[in-house]
Amino acid sequence: MATIEKRERQGKTVFRVKVRLRGHLPADATFDRITDAKRWAAETETSIRAGRWFQNVEAKRVTLNELIDRYEREYLAVAAIRTNGSRVKRLTFWRKEYGHLALADITIARVLEARAKLLKSTNRVGERFAPATANQYVGDLRHCFAIAKREFSLITDNPLTDIRKLREPRGRVRFLTADERIALQVSCKSHSETLHTLVVVALSTGARKGELLGLRRADVNMEREMLTFHHTKNGERRSVPLTGLAHGLLAEHLKVRRLDTDLVFPGLKGRPLVVDKMFREACQRAGIEDFRFHDLRHTAASALAMNGASLAEIAEVLGHKTLQMVKRYTHLTEGHTRGVVGRMNQAMFG
Repeated sequence: MATIEKRERQGKTVFRVKVRLRGHLPADATFDRITDAKRWAAETETSIRAGRWFQNVEAKRVTLNELIDRYEREYLAVAAIRTNGSRVKRLTFWRKEYGHLALADITIARVLEARAKLLKSTNRVGERFAPATANQYVGDLRHCFAIAKREFSLITDNPLTDIRKLREPRGRVRFLTADERIALQVSCKSHSETLHTLVVVALSTGARKGELLGLRRADVNMEREMLTFHHTKNGERRSVPLTGLAHGLLAEHLKVRRLDTDLVFPGLKGRPLVVDKMFREACQRAGIEDFRFHDLRHTAASALAMNGASLAEIAEVLGHKTLQMVKRYTHLTEGHTRGVVGRMNQAMFG
């Protein structure tokens, strides 16, 4: 049976829920809203009766801030998982929202409330957060709890596994036309040779921005004409050919060496180059609208498709484990598919 008590805490009204069922350990939690308290009480009673409710002492003692600290220190660092600015920003959001709460008090209702708040807010350029971005925020928190259960033994049940993802729009496919590509190259070169080289290498290899900015001199083999990315999104090392204009520009770029870093594209104080603002301004000068740095990757993939590469070959170059992500380029491979089918029919029927 569940009971709800109204309490005053530091000048704020909260609702303390206690669930007591014969033959089971008691469960309790505190909420800011009565509706959340009632929802949690109903969900908890159902879970207890179904044998799915487990809460140990650690879940009530350890706060979310402490879990995230340990997650970053003992999981991300040890597993050599790249902690980029976006991941840090997402985890910081959860710290601000519920970092002071115990893990046992992080409920589905609270996470959904924070997600709704996120969707109503805007990013640094004034755009509303997209459903895909909100899914990433919840996904990071869910993974924290998964590690807390699987490796840290802080909880015995992950309460976030039942949260359904928001429906996401179809993947964005914005790529440069031939005229736009030339205009962008001219614009970049007029502002910065480094930016021009970076953009050409991105177009030539289809590499992600983070992969290129994390590239070190030892990862570039000019003789074999190969770039090796050690820290990729899917965690697997990947090598990509470096040919043509990209090879020549990068060879010239590497003639100047910084003493404070071995990064191929260094910024201030030996850190990776900050490229977003420069690239945005280059697009504006070129008259190119609705185009982001990541769309250079789409441009490379589209060019591969239109020049006869199969989906499997595109996936290999881009570093995708499955073909699902490259199916957005299917319509561009029609010529290649028609050729394959034509040869098959010729061989079969003469």
